[in-house]
Amino acid sequence: MSLNRRHFLNVVAAGAATGMCVSLGLANRSTRSRIKAFVFDAFPIFDPRPVFALAEQLFPGQGTELSNLWRTKQFEYQWLRALAQQYVDFWRITEESLMFAADSLHLNLTSDKREKLMSAYLHLKTWPDVPLALQRLRNAGGRLAILSNATPNILEAGIKNSGLENVFDHVISTDKMKTYKPSPRAYKMAIDAMALRKEEVMFVAFAGWDAAGAKSFGFPTFWVNRLKSPTERLGFAPDGIGTSLDELIAFTNGGR
Repeated sequence: MSLNRRHFLNVVAAGAATGMCVSLGLANRSTRSRIKAFVFDAFPIFDPRPVFALAEQLFPGQGTELSNLWRTKQFEYQWLRALAQQYVDFWRITEESLMFAADSLHLNLTSDKREKLMSAYLHLKTWPDVPLALQRLRNAGGRLAILSNATPNILEAGIKNSGLENVFDHVISTDKMKTYKPSPRAYKMAIDAMALRKEEVMFVAFAGWDAAGAKSFGFPTFWVNRLKSPTERLGFAPDGIGTSLDELIAFTNGGR
């Protein structure tokens, strides 16, 4: 099925307004029936909002602006480091982007405040819909994995905080390859670990750029657009868009 840009934007806008799962018509029932595993980015699973709430608590009236700039630089630094072949891990990038954001806004980021904000990444828990949705996917025979740019320590802490031990078949950090998504080398880590073909793996993204990257790699892709962000203009649309894992399940069941 071919979608022109106007129709695509109308479909996405309608889905965001209603909170309903949106199928873009790019994955038919035969494609969905071949799915054997679900590979998640970390943040459809773990809720990062407490980090940004803490930023507002520490910098009243400026926390939202700080958080937005922090997140933007966090992604930029990953990609710039990867392009320059000057890799450092996600933890260091997160700290350096926080420092840049604070400097840009002329905020006094004391060592104590910096430590509190960084430590918040080790106290993440799941979004409310996640535990039951993961159980349903496992009960249906789906294999589950995480593939994230976050460090192993962040991922392991989130799993422990949320009581998700033994839920995932693989927990994969791109740190092992010293690269970041959306590099194809990063996505390949999932199919190598699970010994499956691309078309047998549904990638579940949190960010629009990650959904585009996974689709470009060749994964059937679902974008859990929890923040109701606009669609990235990167040339690759996800197969489905929703705002929760319940909508992912509805999509993989063909809307039933």
